[in-house]
Amino acid sequence: MRILLLAHSYNSLTQRLHGELAARGHEVSIEFDIADSVAEEAVALFRPDLIVAPYLRRAIPESIWAKHTCLIVHPGIVGDRGPSALDWAIQQGEAEWGVTVLQAEAEMDAGPIWASATFPMRRGKKSSLYRNEVTDAACRAALEAVERFAAGGFRPTPLAEAKGRGQLRPLMKQADRTIDWQADDTATVLRKLDAADGFPGVADQLFGEPCHLFDAWPEGRLTGQPGEIVARRETALLRATADGAVWIGHAKRKDGIKLPATLAFAAEAAAVPEAPLDGLFAADHATWQDIRYEEAGAVGFLHFEFYNGAMGTRQCERLRDAFAWARTRPTRAIVLMGGADFWSNGIHLNLIENAESPADESWANINAIDDLAEAILRCDSHLTVAALQGNAGAGGCFLARAADLVWARHGAILNPHYKNMGNLYGSEFWTYLLPPRVGEEGARAIMQHRLPMTAQEAVARGFYDACLAGDPAAFRVDVARRAAELAASANFAERLAAKGAARARDEAAKPLAAYRAEELVHMKRNFYGFDPSYHVARWHFVKKSLHSWTPRHLAKHRDLGWRAPA
Repeated sequence: MRILLLAHSYNSLTQRLHGELAARGHEVSIEFDIADSVAEEAVALFRPDLIVAPYLRRAIPESIWAKHTCLIVHPGIVGDRGPSALDWAIQQGEAEWGVTVLQAEAEMDAGPIWASATFPMRRGKKSSLYRNEVTDAACRAALEAVERFAAGGFRPTPLAEAKGRGQLRPLMKQADRTIDWQADDTATVLRKLDAADGFPGVADQLFGEPCHLFDAWPEGRLTGQPGEIVARRETALLRATADGAVWIGHAKRKDGIKLPATLAFAAEAAAVPEAPLDGLFAADHATWQDIRYEEAGAVGFLHFEFYNGAMGTRQCERLRDAFAWARTRPTRAIVLMGGADFWSNGIHLNLIENAESPADESWANINAIDDLAEAILRCDSHLTVAALQGNAGAGGCFLARAADLVWARHGAILNPHYKNMGNLYGSEFWTYLLPPRVGEEGARAIMQHRLPMTAQEAVARGFYDACLAGDPAAFRVDVARRAAELAASANFAERLAAKGAARARDEAAKPLAAYRAEELVHMKRNFYGFDPSYHVARWHFVKKSLHSWTPRHLAKHRDLGWRAPA
């Protein structure tokens, strides 16, 4: 079928559903919901068999839903209605939640139900639950609804007949999210912060200054007077609750941008005592640690939990040092685990935007991540694995490919291209890593087409090596088992020697330094040259500017010469 995805933006769910539908042979085009007239024009041009709305912030106009079947993906259980479904579910501690696919009608979220799926809730940030449980459930339900529509004859269940415990709930406002630091216990504070993570954050104060708080983590040992800023560690500030404390990873000051909390309040944080860790080993998970190391037999697991997968200069340097230390351990394999939601999205655009010279910080950041990639590429003591639990984008995709093996979780979305950020050329040795895997033509297609890639597609193209279990816990178990087998294999010494020989041959043919220098010539032009496209695109990304048009690589119906079949 021809399926039009109508969405507020090309978020993680829209990307995943795009990939899943395309993999099933549907012709998919996308239009951002900018205005009624724009959506109407898209429908007229594409002439879709079906319209699916995976992520909207306003109603589809009657001029569309009255003439076409429009399926709305709502992140709530059957019967739930309102724009803050997931926020309320998290803040009120629901044990189970779900996704409902319903047909658009005059009343919001009140149309007949085509499909639904549920999942157990866990303690986690709204953004994390959305990228994982919600997205998985949404894909299951949406694909079921699409199959029912394609088969014909299905009668969706009217809301009045549906058996669900959902209810109509209002937009959650900041008054509903307010934290009482003197009275709220840690669990309550975490629920409020988790329910607002990503957007809009919790309106509060730090050091007497108004701000919005994001990215909370529990602390199991340190505490202080309720409301007090107790300590700092790397990018986070520790604030006491009524019965403990929570780490605040990010903050957004009035009229500012979202930044690591210790940078958003740099002058004030400097006076707060540090709470350093004993080292990289994670004996338990009672405290916040963005880089931690675990060991199981001959395998070392290096975790790096960076917010939204962004890796600033200092984070790249610290991770490179951690990797160098991991190489000194008496192990045979090192697994780079990344974080639960993201493996890496490359350089840190918010930190760059905040810098006195964004061009200089861009240059420092790209060199720092290149140093890390080179350290992984030149590792001759261990076999290395990149295990992608979550999504990866831009330089993060190629940083992963620097490892000997890349295993991605089913459901992970990859964006191995740079051009959407103002025609960046890219680095991280992609010119060395990509063509041998997918061929010159395949490399051009990936870098020019700017479309996301599912884990299955990445393996099918030869870019990555394996697509493993979709359930996060099952994925980690499978990774640990495979890594243990790799380290214990009878031909381990031969594999390590073959890796070294291949690297030596490649180095003799063309040194890594040459690839890096060639890439950085282009990157320097992006950062310092006459064309400001990268700086403009970064500013809009950081400021979360509303879309004024849909990019042509997504809206195929707007390609010159495109015509819908009769």
